[in-house]
Amino acid sequence: MKDKPLVSIIMGVYNCEETVRDSIESIISQSCQNWEFIICDDGSTDATYDICREYARKDRRFTVLRNRQNRKLAASLNRCLARAQGKYIARMDADDISLPLRLEKETGFLETHPHIAAVGCCCYITDGKNIVSKRRYKEYPQKKDLLLRTPYAHPAVCVRKEVYDRLQGYAEDKKIVRAQDLELWFRFYENGFTGYNLQEYLFQYRESFHDYKKRSLKSGMQTAGVFLKGYKRLHAPLCLYPLAFKPVLSAMLPDWFLYWFHNSGEYAR
Repeated sequence: MKDKPLVSIIMGVYNCEETVRDSIESIISQSCQNWEFIICDDGSTDATYDICREYARKDRRFTVLRNRQNRKLAASLNRCLARAQGKYIARMDADDISLPLRLEKETGFLETHPHIAAVGCCCYITDGKNIVSKRRYKEYPQKKDLLLRTPYAHPAVCVRKEVYDRLQGYAEDKKIVRAQDLELWFRFYENGFTGYNLQEYLFQYRESFHDYKKRSLKSGMQTAGVFLKGYKRLHAPLCLYPLAFKPVLSAMLPDWFLYWFHNSGEYAR
């Protein structure tokens, strides 16, 4: 156990040559240095894989995997999980930034709170250049909070490795490509696990107006399907089932309105 890292950072990457270097550097700059970084390239056609390999050649804490063809994020993260040796698993996305104290604070909390299975944090929302808003998440999320939205910033969470093992990682279902994190949280609460959000801003989450243009009615319907199955898992009362169709309504709203709505308040919506 002494030779194993405290935390394994897992990250799936795809055609993100413009942002991945900054994301990686934010991990290298962490106050906690007892980590390994496992990156899975999902068949990039730009320089993303080469950039990641540069770091692996210089630092043996890096492991870089590569899918021969594009398999989507869930499959890439599961490949990373299969190689992870850490006591904890920290998520990371290739266009986000972990602030210097993130890993120290999150792993430290899990070390001193054995009843907590996962910990997240509050986030600065950035358009890639400037911080446009702040997003605070509920300190003690309950399973009822999941009936409306994901109560964590998923790329910013740190989870006990044993929890991922018990949940058997992410669901590699092509019907939920954009909602694999939501599906995982439903299984998380179904299995009786408890999470917590540090009330500190330890992460910069990139979310530009352009990201809202990627929404589609199809993805909204897929996410609604995840909600419906999740409601069944958590035995939600039937009167709440119409709330599952919130992503469908969201997909039909103007991009500018959603961008304004999600960034007009401090608490996650």
